[in-house]
Amino acid sequence: MIKPTGVAHVRDDVEFLTEDGIALRGWLYRPEGGTERLPLIVMAHGFSATKEMYLDDFAEVFSQAGFLVLVYDHRNLGASDGEPRGEIDPWQQIRDYRTAITWASTREDVDETRIGIWGSSYSGGHVLVVAAQDRRVRCVVAQVPLISGYENSRRLVRADHLAPLRDAFNADRAARYAGEQPAMIPVAYTDDPNEPAALPTADTHDFFLGPILERATTWRNEVTLRSVEMFTEYEPGDYLPRITPTPLMMVVAAEDHLTVVDLSTKAFTLAHEPKQLLVLPGGHFEAYIGEAFRVSSAAQRDWFVQHLGKVAAQ
Repeated sequence: MIKPTGVAHVRDDVEFLTEDGIALRGWLYRPEGGTERLPLIVMAHGFSATKEMYLDDFAEVFSQAGFLVLVYDHRNLGASDGEPRGEIDPWQQIRDYRTAITWASTREDVDETRIGIWGSSYSGGHVLVVAAQDRRVRCVVAQVPLISGYENSRRLVRADHLAPLRDAFNADRAARYAGEQPAMIPVAYTDDPNEPAALPTADTHDFFLGPILERATTWRNEVTLRSVEMFTEYEPGDYLPRITPTPLMMVVAAEDHLTVVDLSTKAFTLAHEPKQLLVLPGGHFEAYIGEAFRVSSAAQRDWFVQHLGKVAAQ
């Protein structure tokens, strides 16, 4: 059984290797004392983000309920190794989620029959794919998830900028083929809203370039242009009908225009039971803080407790 909320916990720095030998680094939260094998939640952040960007707050809520919680930085980002820096390949990140599950399952304190996964924004899309593909996963929470890279990019990029963006992708591809380094692009615009950026919204600017930088000292405001191209080709929502019978909670923000809310709520209808939709007030980044965080983290904790406390055969 899951221990009640309020269990004391500790946080250890951990490192594990991917199948191709890249060191991924993060934190393992674990309740103090006890020798029983416990359920585990695996967590990672969204597009370019690092674990210090409020994932510790969610992990603490889950850990206080008696879960082991593994939080790590994606390859090429934050404290993790990998080159080129700032390269965000969604399918590689999905494979690394599954490696994280494999690594954690070797630990003596992990009950490998009770594993949940959590993702937010870009990784909110990843966990939909992982849950559909990997039956070791017994519960999933997707917070403000990307549903369709193509449809989302059509909302974020002005119509008259689409052709020049495709031209830039092609030029970068040709340059890489010739042996040059990948082209880079800012994640968020710095001063001019018309500056090219991977995520060209005002709330992206305010989040990534605001007070969070005092916590997230390893974050860098650049990714490879190829990462944006892969974003436009990524369709994690296609996997929603395949998640069942794994329980799915989707958390959306009512005013989200980054991972657009109407795409998420429409896609949720494609998922089968068991499922739950939680709609928060505010925008994309407000899901991490304040009252929205308080409400959402408690609901997510309860979802994990409900479905990892006792595991049905799959």
